[in-house]
Amino acid sequence: MDLAELKKKIEETYADWEENYYKKTVERFPERQPEFTTPSFTKIKPLYTPDDYSPENYVEEIGYPGRYPFTRGVQPTMYRGRLWTMRQYAGFGTARESNERYRYLLSQGQMGLSVAFDLPTQIGYDSDDPMALGEVGKVGVAIDTLADMEILLDQIPLDKVSTSMTINAPASVLLAMYIAVAEKQGVSKDKLSGTIQNDILKEYVARGTYIFPPKPSMRLITDIFKYCSAEIPKWNTISISGYHIREAGSTAAQEVGFTLSDGIAYVEAAINSGLNVDDFAGQLSFFFNSHNDLLEEVAKFRAARRLWAKIMKNRFKAVKPKSMMLRFHAQTAGSALTAQQVDNNIIRVAVQTLAATLGGAQSLHTNSRDEALALPTEESVKIALRTQQIIAYESGVTNTIDPLAGSYYVESLTNQIEKEAEEYIKKIDSLGGMVSAIELGYVQTEIQKSAYKYQQEVEKGERIIIGVNKFAEREEHKGKLLKIDERVQQEQIDFLRKIKSERDNVLVEQKLKELKTAAETDSNLMPYIIDAVKAYSSIGEICNTLRSVFGEYKEQVII
Repeated sequence: MDLAELKKKIEETYADWEENYYKKTVERFPERQPEFTTPSFTKIKPLYTPDDYSPENYVEEIGYPGRYPFTRGVQPTMYRGRLWTMRQYAGFGTARESNERYRYLLSQGQMGLSVAFDLPTQIGYDSDDPMALGEVGKVGVAIDTLADMEILLDQIPLDKVSTSMTINAPASVLLAMYIAVAEKQGVSKDKLSGTIQNDILKEYVARGTYIFPPKPSMRLITDIFKYCSAEIPKWNTISISGYHIREAGSTAAQEVGFTLSDGIAYVEAAINSGLNVDDFAGQLSFFFNSHNDLLEEVAKFRAARRLWAKIMKNRFKAVKPKSMMLRFHAQTAGSALTAQQVDNNIIRVAVQTLAATLGGAQSLHTNSRDEALALPTEESVKIALRTQQIIAYESGVTNTIDPLAGSYYVESLTNQIEKEAEEYIKKIDSLGGMVSAIELGYVQTEIQKSAYKYQQEVEKGERIIIGVNKFAEREEHKGKLLKIDERVQQEQIDFLRKIKSERDNVLVEQKLKELKTAAETDSNLMPYIIDAVKAYSSIGEICNTLRSVFGEYKEQVII
């Protein structure tokens, strides 16, 4: 039987099943709801067949792991060879407190660090700045100078541990501090491995921790690309983030489309600055959300990988296979956590962890059960880490590569998400690229529409959230929560003042002046920032120096 005959037979037998079995059953016993959709509002058919999946396109569209278009994974052996890097996003209070948490997590089997910074650090203010009042050490660790970073990384071997730093606007400053600490440890730059998020475009869209306008921000990013491609070859210079786009309420296809459009903008900026695509593209990485709908998320990751490979090969003419690989870190969905019945979050995170691993993540952070209420306790963090370890070592899903490939539903959904994401990319291109689309408010508006529609469904009870709009119960006690002592702010301010009084302030002034002069030219700023950091200039002093040249971004209200 040839393919055409098989296709005809499937169509005929499906029509018979639908008419004589499915519809008759539904007439007698109606389904639970009139229509089934994913959280991204994609309609789900009652049954998927080979008619929804074209095996003749297998080699070109699905293929093999480690080979273009990388639909089935970026490594030939995937988790049969090496498991994903297990990270727990952590950081709170002072550098000393966070260092204790990091060393605890490493002792429990964590494979890499994932550093959370407090809000003042994220937007380039010192702990003693009036803008920092009440926020020091609250949502992450406070880092003011190299002295804090030295404490944060104390007794952590930087040549053996991969570190991810969730920092964007001042990413160059934190990377400079990391390099300086490594140097003090005697670790050469070529031995360092890790990632800085360094994705400023999504800050304008979804998160808000920006400092400078888009143009100088893009310059800082390309300066990092150039510096790291020459000096730190194992460092991922950017983690292009769809995570926060999804947290803001986007659909899965929007997460892929908008994230890859950000990636296109960064690649174009780097090429326009004089870099060859194959000299830096292998150091790009991505950061995605792993949400509740298990199969939609698996399809999303596979679609993103395939679409990025095509973009790099066809649009940017990349030649090296590594340049076409979409390598990604995933984090379970913070927006899916509920303050009600917090132990339910353990199950949600397990499902989301399964989605990330079945989707081929290179590293993963699992949220803790109590994060809808506070920063996680040590006990909660351990449960989150154990969730990854149980799936890795006990579930069996790591024993074969891309085990859901060939599922009629998963392949159909992969194709659909890729197609929808492509349409978003085409629309953004027609608006002049991602920066223009952001300035016009297109991206923000699309996300807002999706977020509003989803919340409406929740409030109407059309989308069930266990413990919130179904199976709710009265709770008297939330259990033990981590609270950040108010003394942290004063301790941090006192330490900062001590460092400023003991350092060579003449040298600091000199290095900041050199940085300002360089910012007024086309010089690569990374060497100047590293010099300023080594003199113990503070993050606020460095960012204020750049503010004096670049100005600050003012958010536009999108109506």
